[in-house]
Amino acid sequence: MDVFPPARRAPFARAAATAAVVALAGIPLALSMCSREVYAQPAPAQATTTTAVAATLDSIAASFVRTNRTVGLVAAVVQGRDTLLHRAYGKADVEWDVPMPADAMFEIGSVSKQFAAVAILQLQDAGTLSVDDALTTWLPTLDTGGRTVTLRHLLTHTAGIARFSEAYEWERNMFVPGMPRDSAMRLVHLTPFTFTPGEAQAYSNGGFWLLGQVVEKASGLRYEDYLAQRLFTPLGMTRSMFCNSLQHVPRRAHGYGLVNGVLNRAPMVSYTWVSAPGAICSTAADLVTWLQALHGGKVLSPRAYAELTTPARLSDGNTVRYGMGIKVATDFRGVRYIGHGGTAPGFRADAMWYPDTRTAVVVLMNTSAPNLSAADLGARLTRVVVPGTRSMPPFYTGDATAYVGTYRLVRGGNQAQATLVVSSTPAGLAFSMNGSPPQPLPWVGGGTFYAGETTTLTFTRSGGAASGAAANGTGPYTEVRRDDAGNHAVLVRR
Repeated sequence: MDVFPPARRAPFARAAATAAVVALAGIPLALSMCSREVYAQPAPAQATTTTAVAATLDSIAASFVRTNRTVGLVAAVVQGRDTLLHRAYGKADVEWDVPMPADAMFEIGSVSKQFAAVAILQLQDAGTLSVDDALTTWLPTLDTGGRTVTLRHLLTHTAGIARFSEAYEWERNMFVPGMPRDSAMRLVHLTPFTFTPGEAQAYSNGGFWLLGQVVEKASGLRYEDYLAQRLFTPLGMTRSMFCNSLQHVPRRAHGYGLVNGVLNRAPMVSYTWVSAPGAICSTAADLVTWLQALHGGKVLSPRAYAELTTPARLSDGNTVRYGMGIKVATDFRGVRYIGHGGTAPGFRADAMWYPDTRTAVVVLMNTSAPNLSAADLGARLTRVVVPGTRSMPPFYTGDATAYVGTYRLVRGGNQAQATLVVSSTPAGLAFSMNGSPPQPLPWVGGGTFYAGETTTLTFTRSGGAASGAAANGTGPYTEVRRDDAGNHAVLVRR
């Protein structure tokens, strides 16, 4: 998810605002906007040799630079002990025409959240804290309005706290070099709550910012020092660090924004201010090391790892597709995965682990552009090396009258409108968000459809017609209601 709110970014980044709107329903941008391409193309033929697999992976990764979708990227696919792909493409620096090196360092955005979650769980393993501690146990000056917010709520985005990290003053200070983190606490406010803690899910960078503060209080270390001493150094992640935009870092990729064919340099970010939600810089090789160590039992106790990777459950019993700082779900092909994506000004990242085949897939890009997603490329690479347990769901060709119409939702003050129509190519029910071209919805069965590879839309009925839907993706769990008249936005969950 996007660490950096779109409303008042540098001009090149504003076109990415669509991503935030689509994400309101928990639907990944690249899949909701480009699902026709994703679903229409068959998976590459199964290669019979490692060399052929590597060539196929290389061709797919190279196509993103060849078609000018990104300035540069590094992609890695490692299955067991076999490195099937680890290559760089394009440019690390456009102005100086510097080729991208394979060990280039990137800003990885919200991929960083799993590191914050692991830090909390390590401190639990050490007996220092519990994920069920109240937040005010560690940050007693915060006003929770009488509600109990636990560390578990923050880890699973189910706290319902106000979105203070998207306030104007907070956002503005993210682009002030060297802005001290201590001064951010005066801007933190938890009320009014958007829902009772545990009742619903809404992706919260602010919640993870607070978790970084808890790590500091509980460990006695600055958050950046905790990362270095307890995670990066022990695992040999020598090319990973808490980002510092003012520091000279060899072979660091520069970020760019591409809007309407115009390329601009991305603004510098004050990562001391951003902190735990998205302040890590790393390389593809180091992230593979991290994935293998984390999921290989070298970072957490078995109990803590189970907590990290168990989908959270809401108070009403619904299970979301998110553990603690990490996505945990099964895609439309029946493939289990654990991982996270990330966005920063000028950068896109995706780091995924497929436990059934012990496969790590990492994609790092140094470009922000409409409809550009590292997860899109990661999914294409994955389909080459990780077989699905089921074929692609069919498109719905039955009577779509019950579903066709307009649906509205509100999250954090932003509005979005989804329209369901009948598509002719391919035939079936199709989904349009905010006027975008309709994309076909593969049908799971009953009233459940896939909106992208990992997000399901499950419709409820009233009087024979669909009255609303629950979008269960890898971000927020959102319910919306039908509003064909277009009179107002109706909020069910925030």
